[in-house]
Amino acid sequence: MNFNMSVNWKANAALFLGAQALTIFGSQAVQYAILWHITIESQSGTMMTIFSAALFLPMFFISPFAGVWADRFNKKYIINIADAAVAAASLTIAIFLFLGFESVWMLLACAVARSLGQGVQNPAVGAFIPEITPQSHLTKINGIQNGVQSASMLAAPMAAGALISVAPLETIFLLDVVTAAAGISILLFFVKSSPKNMDGVLSRNVNKKIDYLYDLKEGLKYINNHKFILRLIIISIIFFIFISPAALLTTLQVTRNFGGEVWRLTVVEIFFLSGMIAGGGVIAAWGGFKNRVYTMAFSTALCGAGSIGLGIAPVFSVYLVIMCIMGFTIPLYNTPVMVLLQTKVKSSYMARVLAVFNMVFSIMTPAGMIFFGPLADVVSIDALLIASGIIIAILSPLFILSKSLREAGESGFSKAG
Repeated sequence: MNFNMSVNWKANAALFLGAQALTIFGSQAVQYAILWHITIESQSGTMMTIFSAALFLPMFFISPFAGVWADRFNKKYIINIADAAVAAASLTIAIFLFLGFESVWMLLACAVARSLGQGVQNPAVGAFIPEITPQSHLTKINGIQNGVQSASMLAAPMAAGALISVAPLETIFLLDVVTAAAGISILLFFVKSSPKNMDGVLSRNVNKKIDYLYDLKEGLKYINNHKFILRLIIISIIFFIFISPAALLTTLQVTRNFGGEVWRLTVVEIFFLSGMIAGGGVIAAWGGFKNRVYTMAFSTALCGAGSIGLGIAPVFSVYLVIMCIMGFTIPLYNTPVMVLLQTKVKSSYMARVLAVFNMVFSIMTPAGMIFFGPLADVVSIDALLIASGIIIAILSPLFILSKSLREAGESGFSKAG
């Protein structure tokens, strides 16, 4: 790793994770406020589809460029610029709200801005972690990151719910501005990193004019030449389409089945994120199966079972327990996928590969909602969750049946390019 080891990497990583936790906390508080406002006001599957499009489609369109930027330029600056842009959008909305202007479409515009910022930031964050972490500790740090982020996201709905009940909506947007400023300052002034890629190759000359088409074609060629990445993308496409009911319709399901009180929506998020925290802690301490692919297969099967459980939960208390299990599966899937890419993909291509995964996530979930959202207005959400859960569970053995994925899943670092 091309990182000055005289720097205490554990303290450095802790500062980075802390900065991320602060920005995620403020960002998620705003996102929950927007989601709840739209859900309670409309109670419409179609409006949830529009919201999901605002949340994910901009991320899809910006991700290819974001991958190129992160492979060329200083990733720390890219992360900070994205956070600053999102904070500026929150400040603008807060000003409009203070002046008495309030509209669902204004809130959707804010969701679009947040999606663009996240699309720029995600590949940079994924490619930045190997620059500040020894390769042997990547699973632990990614697991801890999942746990820290989940804890921050857990605090966000509680803060949003509390603030909505005692303060105007613009207060939450201002909270995002404050937390973003703190996170940006920590990352900019205290987190140290190497300007080189993991494999010792300097990033391209930043003064050279960017040829986006060439860079994107090179990234896609790299993916096409590595079968395990291609297999993982194909499985992920199917997964993200059929996870969309559990990801985006459960808020509406709770409102319809159990009641639309804000406290119910808050408690659901608390249980889900508590599960994520537990899952992050487990994967950080355990590390998963020796072959990372088996951990992915296990988490996918458990996620499918959880989706089915959400569709048949008879009472709210049982629903909450199942939601906690759903949250538990997320780090058990995300962590081995991220470590697999961080250790097997050549670092000069890493951000572009991660950008493709970001594109899959950002386009497939709303693509699923184009079908599931309007369908939720005429078909029971319970039935949609059961059907999609069955399909997700069927994906589990595909990880193990793929020879290229099994071989890539073996622990170890590779610079193969």
